[in-house]
Amino acid sequence: MRLNKVSERVIRNCVLMVAAAVLLLSSAAGFALQGTPGATPKRLPFVSTIFGDDMVLQRGKTDTIWGWSEPGDKIRVEIAKRSAFGSAGADGRWVVRIHPPRAGGPYTVRIVGEHQTLELHNVLVGDVWLCGGQSNMTVPLRFARKGEEEAKAANYPEIRFFSVAAHPAYHHTDLVEGSWKVVSPDTAAWMSAVAYYFARRLQQDIHVPIGLIVDALGGTPAEAWTSAAALRPMHDFDIPLAEVQKLAAENAPEYGNYVMHWYDEYDIGLKERWAAPDFEDSNWKTVDIPGGFADLGITYAPAVAWFRRDITLPDPIPAGRAALFLGSIERMDTAFINGTEVGASAWVENPRMYFIRDGVLKPGKNVIAIRVLKTKPDGGFLAKPEELRLVLGDKTSIPLAGKWKGLLSVDARPPHPLPIAYENWPVMPTVLYEGMLAPLAPLSITGTIWYQGEQNSERGYQYRRLLPVMIADWRELFGQGEFPFYIVSLPAFGHRSDKPVDDAWAETRESQALTAASVAKSCLAVTIDTGDPDNLHPKDKQPVGERLALCALAKHYRKRVVYSGPTLVSVKRVPGAIQLRFAHTKGGLVMKGPKVGAFQIAGDDRKWYWAGARIEHNMVVVSSPSAPNPKQVRYAWQSNPPATLFNGAGLPAGPFRTDNWPGITQAHRPY
Repeated sequence: MRLNKVSERVIRNCVLMVAAAVLLLSSAAGFALQGTPGATPKRLPFVSTIFGDDMVLQRGKTDTIWGWSEPGDKIRVEIAKRSAFGSAGADGRWVVRIHPPRAGGPYTVRIVGEHQTLELHNVLVGDVWLCGGQSNMTVPLRFARKGEEEAKAANYPEIRFFSVAAHPAYHHTDLVEGSWKVVSPDTAAWMSAVAYYFARRLQQDIHVPIGLIVDALGGTPAEAWTSAAALRPMHDFDIPLAEVQKLAAENAPEYGNYVMHWYDEYDIGLKERWAAPDFEDSNWKTVDIPGGFADLGITYAPAVAWFRRDITLPDPIPAGRAALFLGSIERMDTAFINGTEVGASAWVENPRMYFIRDGVLKPGKNVIAIRVLKTKPDGGFLAKPEELRLVLGDKTSIPLAGKWKGLLSVDARPPHPLPIAYENWPVMPTVLYEGMLAPLAPLSITGTIWYQGEQNSERGYQYRRLLPVMIADWRELFGQGEFPFYIVSLPAFGHRSDKPVDDAWAETRESQALTAASVAKSCLAVTIDTGDPDNLHPKDKQPVGERLALCALAKHYRKRVVYSGPTLVSVKRVPGAIQLRFAHTKGGLVMKGPKVGAFQIAGDDRKWYWAGARIEHNMVVVSSPSAPNPKQVRYAWQSNPPATLFNGAGLPAGPFRTDNWPGITQAHRPY
């Protein structure tokens, strides 16, 4: 699929290089269970890892607590003079359901088995919210606007959070890794900024403890968080689902992406350890970098080649953080120094720059090895010679352009197979549902906040089908009916167009809005007036969290608060203009900011022109002399539009259109 510039920046900014975290827990009374077929049996803990000291249990619902013991063991759970009982089944899993005491605490939860007793201390009872999505949900408070100041003052003992560790999985997973923490100046800096501001506003208004389970991972699409059973009826993911099923049957490493498996299968250099510092490369061909592939006789895409070079460093190595700069590379690279991987990037994460951990560099001879997968005729190293360098801690720059040794590892031109996709982080369907979501169920929760969509933006039209499927899937998994599900509409991003355009981000926002309008107990937090044209991770996280909280306060807690900006309810075409009426106009309609570039108008010829807009009797009247007989209107229809329409409460109108003409993502499919 061809990516536009905005989409390239999305992937470049959004990628978080993660390694799958394998949790190996044991306890004296744990029951040995077989996990992945063929794997060594793991001892599962007496109580699931989602339960611990400082946690928040859900109020007003029966709480489910579970763990593992010997088959047939009797288990008793006690809290505030309440008791409930269960027993371990043939698979060792026990489940106890107990109605909690009133909101507040702290309480002690005592779990008694025939072989072990465990106490959970400083437990509160309140409302538990699941916080899902990709990197904008995980951005820590310290990186938000004024976040470090906020963290220093964050003394909220009745707000607790649990961050689920990254773990893609191809099979059912029983456990997640993480621990509960009380929000304090010592912990707040590294918690999700959006979740923090959401919980802070809720706690201030409803005065009950708030528990946050942050279950999110950067760069990940919605299908990665959805089960195979839910995705199969769509038929959009048949190819990757079959691949995941095959890899699961093969007991393959659970990377969560396709390209790493492809390397494992075809890359000779990986198998023969071409990155090793003592590897004998005297028979390799001398090549010029930048370049390299042409010297190896590979002038057409695609191919994988390895390149090696020796450099000499001073003794001692200068103190400070060193970095490897490789400029722009098409499509992927993996860089090693002295046999240690120091970085790996996908094709639009340019220019390449990798910080080098202490101890990797050494005085004297050092060996740099770089694996490059190119897919275009002019791919590979694209940098200018001066961009290739190693910078030591004292800012000494060592040029790397010039003569290297090179050898072809994979001639991947047709009919040689290529990977399904090239991302080297978890993007496969189902892998985060299995590894990070399903192990949490059936934990009792209040609802979910969801900040995601960037990774699905090139399939924005499909998202209007996929997101409702995912929501229904989560509700079925947790088995607590139609719990609240509140969605963040994508913020402004990318550089503003000076003319009307079709836009993938606008179509993704439309899909988010349609989902919020059609799925029961959903709500949309519009953030179009926030964002950063050059950073997918805008610093202004407080409005995002607080607008999600407004959704919760109005829709779930029944508070009399304004939770939405103006939303279009009717369209009337009059001579030379179009009249728009809105709901959620508390305090009246307000126009702010630029007068041109927000509204656009078109006639039957489907040509769009910037239009003027004025407020008349609580309506917006849109017109343009370029379209004397207007038929359709769009508002804020680009990735970074001016946000001009608000209500008196200061909440922005979300992007909308009155036409149903095909968009640029309507025909896009993932595979």
